[in-house]
Amino acid sequence: MIELKIPELAESITGGTVVEWLVETGDTVKKGDPVLEIETDKINVEIPANASGVITSIHKQVEEEVLVGDIVAIINDKKELSASKPGKDEKESTLRERAIHTGEFKKAEDYIVATPSVRKKARQLAIDLRELNGQDHIKRIQHSDIEAFAKQKDLIVGNKPLTNASEEGEKQVTNTFIKESTKEIERVKMSPRRRTIAKRLVEAQQEAAMLTTFNEIDLSVVMEIRAKRKDAFFKKHGVKLGLMSFFTKAVVMALKEFPILNAELQSDEILLKKFYDIGIAVSTNDGLVVPVLREADKLGFAQIESEISRLGEKAKARKLEISDLQGGTFTITNGGVFGSLFSTPILNAPQVGILGMHTIQKRPVVLEDDTITVRPMMYVALSYDHRIIDGKDAVQFLMYVKQLLETPYDLLLES
Repeated sequence: MIELKIPELAESITGGTVVEWLVETGDTVKKGDPVLEIETDKINVEIPANASGVITSIHKQVEEEVLVGDIVAIINDKKELSASKPGKDEKESTLRERAIHTGEFKKAEDYIVATPSVRKKARQLAIDLRELNGQDHIKRIQHSDIEAFAKQKDLIVGNKPLTNASEEGEKQVTNTFIKESTKEIERVKMSPRRRTIAKRLVEAQQEAAMLTTFNEIDLSVVMEIRAKRKDAFFKKHGVKLGLMSFFTKAVVMALKEFPILNAELQSDEILLKKFYDIGIAVSTNDGLVVPVLREADKLGFAQIESEISRLGEKAKARKLEISDLQGGTFTITNGGVFGSLFSTPILNAPQVGILGMHTIQKRPVVLEDDTITVRPMMYVALSYDHRIIDGKDAVQFLMYVKQLLETPYDLLLES
């Protein structure tokens, strides 16, 4: 008998919630076959079988929380595979074929391979799943297929689905309306991912001695460089010259000067990391995810912009893999894209530093000769773990980032 356990995921992911079992007790599985799907605070992950055999028992049910190392099922690796029931993929394919050959099209959706959350999304958008084709060998419909089809049919405006009767029906099932006096309150159940995100955020604040320091940056020179070079840059590299490449370059150079911010605390030891894998926070419909820009110190401006764009597209299409999220050493988050002027970012554990960018705002600035001029200014915030980082180092780190961005010639020479 082999115990199927939740394996190690990304270093900041400690568990999740069971979304769906892809097999049942008695099903045949082969080593490496996906057997269940769990939802973490970052992405959905399919857990593969760690041995070939027959599923003899399932220990965790849908919507139950699981942690890394938990036993979720038992696989009998000794039992004759031919004597066992067919796996779920095989059964789904067989049922679909039977429906097609017998003309049972009224119930064809019953034989379409899709998770409950995908079916729910389709119902909300009034999409007939029979109109879609999945991409894998059993034609499993995924969220990305639904979203692509919806955009093609103009069923999504921005990031929000058009309201329809089917969506209202979903609300009646998932939400509870209660009435107090003459005022109505809608009680909405948190999704498994939102529950996990909430738990992780509280843990991050409870475990670290988190402190935030602030400054503001005059981005006049950076904006001037972008304005002068944006067309030539795009023509040469096929990607826009954005702010993130400047900030990523500045952060990496500052981390080299202040290595304590590129560290991790494990028990009574400090791990000083000699590589620079920068997490870039990306907002999606499911919440915030932080894919990692690998070896950012070795990348030029165009490479940084291209990689950030690629990771952002994967995040929004729900195609991020665990490897995209592992091993970040420091994080940059940009609340400015939503208009935030000022905020205190929360640490992305086990990292000990995170830089918050904000919206650019034209403000009057007093120059050294006491004249007043208008400049494009940005407030920046550095949250850090005060257990291992002194205030002096944090303030000097942020000052160095400010200096690099206000006179960015060293950044350009590094590229």
